[in-house]
Amino acid sequence: MEKYSAFRDRGSGIAPFFPIPTQPAGYALPFHAFLFVVRIFFLVPIAIAYFLLLSWLPIGSLGKKAVLWCMLGVPGIWWIDLGVDGVKKGSLGQNQHKLPQPGSVIASSYTSPIDALYLAAIFDPVFTRSFPGERNVQRITLFQAMLQALTPPVLSPPKDAKLVPISDILRETPDRCVAVFPECTATNGRGILPFCPSLLTVPVKTKIFPVSLRYTPADVTTPVPGSYFPFLWNLCSKPTHCIRVRIAEATFNEPAAPEPPRKNSFQTNLLDDLHSTTQNGNMTKSEKESVDKIAESLARLGRVKRLGLGPQDKIAFIKVWSKRRS
Repeated sequence: MEKYSAFRDRGSGIAPFFPIPTQPAGYALPFHAFLFVVRIFFLVPIAIAYFLLLSWLPIGSLGKKAVLWCMLGVPGIWWIDLGVDGVKKGSLGQNQHKLPQPGSVIASSYTSPIDALYLAAIFDPVFTRSFPGERNVQRITLFQAMLQALTPPVLSPPKDAKLVPISDILRETPDRCVAVFPECTATNGRGILPFCPSLLTVPVKTKIFPVSLRYTPADVTTPVPGSYFPFLWNLCSKPTHCIRVRIAEATFNEPAAPEPPRKNSFQTNLLDDLHSTTQNGNMTKSEKESVDKIAESLARLGRVKRLGLGPQDKIAFIKVWSKRRS
C-alpha cells in the first residue's frame, strides 16, 4: 500500500479517492441478486423514459419530481435523515427560509450520482460544472451532473464548453436555484477537497447554502471513475439506503475589498508579493475567506476534515489504480 501513500492527505492520513468496500453478502447473495434483477427491471425503463422523453415535455416541476422520486424509491432509498441548522425537528414548515429557494445557490458535497438526483427531486436546481482554477461554470443537465460523478476529473474546460458566471445563470433563471459542486470531482465522502473559485461569481447579496449528503451504506459513493456496474449493484442489491442530509445556514460572499494603493518601485517588496500569490493563488484574502467559510461548513456538516488533495491528485491516483486493476 506504500505506492498509494501519496494519495493520502498528509495531515490526516485520509484517502478520499479509495472506493468504500462492500460488505460481503454471504448466504444472502441469492436474495441480493433477486433484488438487483427486479429493481433494474423497473429502474432502467423509468430512467430512459425520463431522460429521453419526460424531462423535455411540459409536465411541470411536480410531474418531474414525482418521476425522480420513483427513481429514488425503486432502489430502496426510502429514509431521508434531514437536518437544518437553526431549525428544531418538527418546525421545518415554519422555517422555509432556511432552505434553498429560487434565486439562491447550493454548494453541495459530491460523492455519488445520487447527489444530483436527490437535489433535483427536492429543489429542482440548475446544475453546473466547475473546473479547477476557473471562476466561470458550465451549465449542464441532470443526466450530465450524474454522469460526471462516474467520469474522471477534468483540469480545464473543453474547448466547446460555454462558461458563464453563476450570476448570469441566476439572472436568466430567477425561478430556480443553482447547484454547484465546488470540489470538481467525486470522492468517497471521507473529506472535503479544496474548492475551485466558481462560488466567487455569486452576487454578494445572494444566499449560498452548504449542503452535505452522506449515505448508509457508504459503498454507493463513486470515487473511482467507470465503476458503473459496482455502483448499480451496490445501489440495487441492498434492501434499503439512507441519505443523511445536512443544510447549513445561508452564507454570503464577502464584498470585494478595495485595491490597496500601488507602491512605487522602491516600496515594493518582491518577496511579499510572491508569498501572497503562492498562498492565495488568484484569490484575494477576502475571496479566500469566503470560499473557506463554505468549505468549513461542509466539513462540519459531514463530520469530516478538509483535505489538501485535489483533482490533479485524483488523476494521478486513477493511473496507479488502473495499473493495479489490470
